Amino acid sequence: MDIKGKVAVITGAASGIGRAAAQELKNQGVGAIALVDMADTVRHVAEELNAGTGNDCVRAFQGDTTDEMFRKSVFDTMRREYGAVNICVPAAGITRDALAVRLNKEKGKANIYPIENFRHVLEVNLIAPIYWALELVAQMAEDRFTRGLKKWDPNEGMQGVIVFIGSVSSQGNKGQISYATGKVGLEGAAATLMKEAMYYGVRCAVIHPGFTDTPMVRALGEDYINTHVIPATQIGRLIRPEEIADAICFLIRNSAVSGHLWADAGWHPMPT
Repeated sequence: MDIKGKVAVITGAASGIGRAAAQELKNQGVGAIALVDMADTVRHVAEELNAGTGNDCVRAFQGDTTDEMFRKSVFDTMRREYGAVNICVPAAGITRDALAVRLNKEKGKANIYPIENFRHVLEVNLIAPIYWALELVAQMAEDRFTRGLKKWDPNEGMQGVIVFIGSVSSQGNKGQISYATGKVGLEGAAATLMKEAMYYGVRCAVIHPGFTDTPMVRALGEDYINTHVIPATQIGRLIRPEEIADAICFLIRNSAVSGHLWADAGWHPMPT
């Protein structure tokens, strides 16, 4: 699908992979982008991307991605002002890392990972991205109905693309029971949605980044990164967000690529 002139929505766009994806889409001539994030810095990112362009095609939306009304308002605004959304990259995510079961060796008491943390991580990392994706499909279905179109025909060209942000942690990673579960769940969602959304000409894929130089990874601490991450990464460094953004745009452009794309820089879990 040609990115030029299309309408995109990116969550988690204030920093990291979401921020880099917005920049790369802008570089490739996207028509309009909704930058979505809880942080107020998302407004500064929009200002930076709009600087020197003579228009305000990059719009900032500050809010909670798990909020249904907020989600709908973002899509409704973009549709009203720019047309139906063609590209969705729901990149917002959180971690609440801890061992699934941790034994207190002094008391002999086993503590189980808090269920409220599990639910919160799945709400943000799994359920919210799926529903942002469904919003795109719903808009496309309504847009085609309005134009008197039914089942998509390949001669029309691809109408929309959804790229979920998975993770190498979907292979299993110590201390990430909730995060890994959410990321592997996106694979099932993408595979199912692909079968349904192609009726409207919408593709769905998952990119699985390795450890990328983002605030989330930096929060692990330099000692952890240098001891457990870098030695297990074949390129000997963290992946740059721009490298993941380039791979996301590759998934958007190339309709022959479906399913999963691993951008892991050769990372493999170290034996414990």
